[in-house]
Amino acid sequence: MAPLTFLPSLLLSLLLSLSHFPTPSLSDNGSIGINYGRVADNLPQPSKVVQLLKTQGMNRVKLYDTDSTVLTALSGSDIRVTVALPNEQLSSAAAAQSYTDSWVQSNIAAFYPSTQIEAIAVGNEVFADPKNTTVYLVPAMQNVYNSLVKYNLSSIKVSSPIALSALQASYPSSAGSFKSDLIEPVIKPMLSFLQKTGSPLMANVYPFFAYTGNTDVISLDYALFNANQSEAQVDSGNGLRYNSLFEAQIDAVFAAMDALQYNGVKLEVTETGWPSKGDENEAGASGANAAAYNGNLVRRVLTGGGTPLRPNEPLNVFLFALFNEDQKTGPTSERNYGLFYPDEEKVYDIPLTVEGLSNSSSESTPVNGGSKTQVPTPAAGSGGDVSAAATAGQTWCVANGKAGVEQLQKGLDYACGEGGADCRPIQKDATCYDPNTVEAHASYAFNSYYQKKSRGAGTCDFGGAAYVVTQPPSTYFLHLPRPPINMALASSPRDIETPR
Repeated sequence: MAPLTFLPSLLLSLLLSLSHFPTPSLSDNGSIGINYGRVADNLPQPSKVVQLLKTQGMNRVKLYDTDSTVLTALSGSDIRVTVALPNEQLSSAAAAQSYTDSWVQSNIAAFYPSTQIEAIAVGNEVFADPKNTTVYLVPAMQNVYNSLVKYNLSSIKVSSPIALSALQASYPSSAGSFKSDLIEPVIKPMLSFLQKTGSPLMANVYPFFAYTGNTDVISLDYALFNANQSEAQVDSGNGLRYNSLFEAQIDAVFAAMDALQYNGVKLEVTETGWPSKGDENEAGASGANAAAYNGNLVRRVLTGGGTPLRPNEPLNVFLFALFNEDQKTGPTSERNYGLFYPDEEKVYDIPLTVEGLSNSSSESTPVNGGSKTQVPTPAAGSGGDVSAAATAGQTWCVANGKAGVEQLQKGLDYACGEGGADCRPIQKDATCYDPNTVEAHASYAFNSYYQKKSRGAGTCDFGGAAYVVTQPPSTYFLHLPRPPINMALASSPRDIETPR
């Protein structure tokens, strides 16, 4: 890439406005699609929905069935479509290819290629299905694929969305692993199928759930893509730095696949989102935070680059969801993930395309906890309207135990000596002397130095012996054991997503 001084001024200003995200590249841009769920009794007709999608510049949509009215409306629209074979059909699909032959003929071949069906999601979060349909999953996927081959439709990918609850470990990301009871019966056979057919693993990824379940150790900034470089989280297992919980969750899935030697399988995020309204116990559910999460996510995806573990693999993501769905059961958040109200008015305004990113303005748009009131839309460079709580974060500096005692001691000596940190509390018989370990003392000294330097960039490094955290050091390494972070706390926000 040419030095910045030679870039056109317009491009330079755009890059500067996106400086806290990876530098974009035309070759590695990802894609944004959207989930079109219909668990509601007040949604516009499918033909109007297609026009809405086109108006918003959306060219990928994911359905939860193969409704003929919807597929017909999408015909000739140039919108690529992912359809679904619902969980309740898995046992029949697994039992006989004659069933999937008929299903493919009626639901795929009858509409393709006028309707650009690009993938079939066989089931949805099957491992979390209370009806225990796991045993049918891979045979059903294989039969669907065989039927596609039979009717010369093998270009259509076959996969199945998993919830992060399929992971046994998800923190740190490098420790990602699948639940042991799923590995032999279904994970390995599924990944082998995906590898052979060139299909991606589909995953539903929700930082919102991880945040609401771990507000004591996960900052809102980190969950909303608002953490700056000095607040990046360092994976203690591989040293990679994470600027967002979303990327950390994805890399936990990649690590789980790598552990089983399936590192060639790609990943597509088939659901992710943030609710604009929630119950009192649903921390972070608000219109402002939903706009921040989804807006920053879109910017992150469309400006290119992969995750720290897979930097060269573009992120392909489906937002959840197009509409608020009034017939969904459960907490208030379940009915408030939509970008639009059923009357097609925006719940909040975020750019959804590359062009939209460059044209973001300060016009007023409806967003305030999901109610129709007016607030300013953020300028380009932020994802959406951001709550005050998301911008008031504090950070601390702690020791990286993986650096080794020698490196920690070297950093400790510098901080307490030339660095001018206040190390009196960690002297013998002083208040913070115990626990008497190099790591604990180094954490205290590093943080003292970091705060003294006003938390400036580069002041929490010490040759790789330290990193920035967003919770008080006592939560991490000093006096208290750190609570484990569960990044895979819950499944996605839905009942089994089937139109009623």
